[in-house]
Amino acid sequence: MLKSFKYRLYPNQEQQEIFAKHFGCTRFVYNWGLDLKTKEYIATKKTLSYFDLANKLAEKKKEPEFEWLQEANAQSLQMSLRGLDNAFTSFFRKQNRFPKFKHKNSRQSIAYPQNIKVDFEDQKIRIPKVGWAKIIIDRTFEGKIKTVTVSKTPTDKYFVSILVEDGNPLPDKVKITEDGTVGVDVGLRDFAILSTGEKIPNPKYLKNAEIRLAVKQRQLSKKKKGSNKRIKAKKQVALAYEKVSNRRSDFLHKISSKLISENQAVVIEDLNISGMLKNHCLAKGISDVAWGKLFAFLTYKSDWYGKNLIKIGRFEPSSKICNVCGEVNHKLKLSDRMWICLECGTEHDRDVNAAINIKHFGLLGGKVISPSLNKLTLSG
Repeated sequence: MLKSFKYRLYPNQEQQEIFAKHFGCTRFVYNWGLDLKTKEYIATKKTLSYFDLANKLAEKKKEPEFEWLQEANAQSLQMSLRGLDNAFTSFFRKQNRFPKFKHKNSRQSIAYPQNIKVDFEDQKIRIPKVGWAKIIIDRTFEGKIKTVTVSKTPTDKYFVSILVEDGNPLPDKVKITEDGTVGVDVGLRDFAILSTGEKIPNPKYLKNAEIRLAVKQRQLSKKKKGSNKRIKAKKQVALAYEKVSNRRSDFLHKISSKLISENQAVVIEDLNISGMLKNHCLAKGISDVAWGKLFAFLTYKSDWYGKNLIKIGRFEPSSKICNVCGEVNHKLKLSDRMWICLECGTEHDRDVNAAINIKHFGLLGGKVISPSLNKLTLSG
């Protein structure tokens, strides 16, 4: 089983300078490879593979003008090309956007595939061409280290992520039962509505921080470009955004862990989040709730703990179906938060009803067994 462990890294001044050079080398190689692949495709309609770029890189490092590339770990430069190749693969599979050039003022990272040692007792890590650096180890691990990624945030904080193969297989999935299954309907007014009737409020971390962010950004705009005060003001803006991001991630980890630990199966909708972000009226709110990140957390945590994550189709009419009798309310509007079923007279909370139907669809394999949608019956 692969697991990743992230620790805070505290390099000294000399090591920070080495990392800055290494970050620059890997960033240059990535941008150089992206430029080559793009030009080659435009000219010949053919794409350069990772091996093509790796061979060209070996030749480029021999040129006197680019001897400085040899200061960085050779395998790290190759890993940068690997990342570029994976980015193109994701783009052609329509899983991501076209790769962009990396900028020195954004998040920096460099990967090391081997020759890493971790001293848990003295809390330090040995990195190729960097040496032993201090880290804060809050939890230990056992297994083979696959890759180590050192990253630097815009707030000048260093982190090290260690990918470990512990040799243990993924646990078998538990048996799904109706009582042990929960349906989750995500939203903007409430972050998540469960089929049990529980509503998890939307914390709105970005919206609540907008006033402070606006103040910091106004202060930044008034500073002279290139001045030390502008650099400090820019860091303050980055710190404010980092706080929002950290609070959101902490919230999502707690919610996802709660859903996975308390249930045998979690049923969610396969939402087209990228398409929903094209709605400029809702884009900021959708980005703030970070549904995609929640679904990613649920995916790997369900694998870790042997639980089941079920996705239903995004076009299932979960909000319009009465979960009691199966009647479809074709006249239901988005503004109707409460509605009464004309068939059985049951009063529904729109979101709770949708969560219950999501659970039903998940237990039925994500499919409606009745073409007319008149009845929803659970088998078994």
